[in-house]
Amino acid sequence: MHAIYDRHLFRILGLQAVLVIALAFVWQPAAHAQKRGNYNFSNNFQNKDYYFGITLGYNMAKYRVIQSDDFILNDSIAKVESANGPGFNLGIVTNLKIGQHFDFRVLPTLSFAERKLVYGGVKDQDPVTKSVQSVYVEAPFHFRYKSQPYKDMRVFVVGGFKYAFDVSSNSRARQAENLVKVASSDFSVEFGAGIQFFLPYFILSPEIKFSYGLSDILIYDANLVNSSVLEKLLSRGITINIHFEG
Repeated sequence: MHAIYDRHLFRILGLQAVLVIALAFVWQPAAHAQKRGNYNFSNNFQNKDYYFGITLGYNMAKYRVIQSDDFILNDSIAKVESANGPGFNLGIVTNLKIGQHFDFRVLPTLSFAERKLVYGGVKDQDPVTKSVQSVYVEAPFHFRYKSQPYKDMRVFVVGGFKYAFDVSSNSRARQAENLVKVASSDFSVEFGAGIQFFLPYFILSPEIKFSYGLSDILIYDANLVNSSVLEKLLSRGITINIHFEG
């Protein structure tokens, strides 16, 4: 228990450290930009039709749980819930301008995610937590709308869809007798918002994004008690990204 707590605390502190460093890095250039208008945007980025970059992110993933009709027939599980699990992303940004305010973006990403299913026992039995860890190769396709720049900053909204393939899926694992089986492929819709900071040599863009899975990723197995009480599992997620582009 202490090891799990220490690991989660380390991840939270690591995220806070990254955000503090990024804000400190941005603060001084942004303060100068407020005095001189859109200097960096006008001289370095306004005329670029496309650019590339990298993205780093922290994600929190869970399931939307839909119980099966057989749930009330079992005598060992009283309820099933999902809990958030931490993870992180690393990806590449490809951005193509479409006019003055729109972009088309492709962000191939490697995502490490963890989702948890909490099974509550009947009577006074302690709940049991099943952790499903995944390593996704993701292909998000987004459209982005950007405001007019103001003092080398502007806000944006983004939306699109994502295909994800879990390279560590347990759907065919021999030891799956003790697991809830999930499919290796998933489709999601995504939307979010963020801010662009135009610095002298690159664009720094913090972004928050929400993901809603469209496909049922549960692989039903009547031989698995933890699986037989479920009808569907739909993925849900929140990601905090920092894009370095230019």
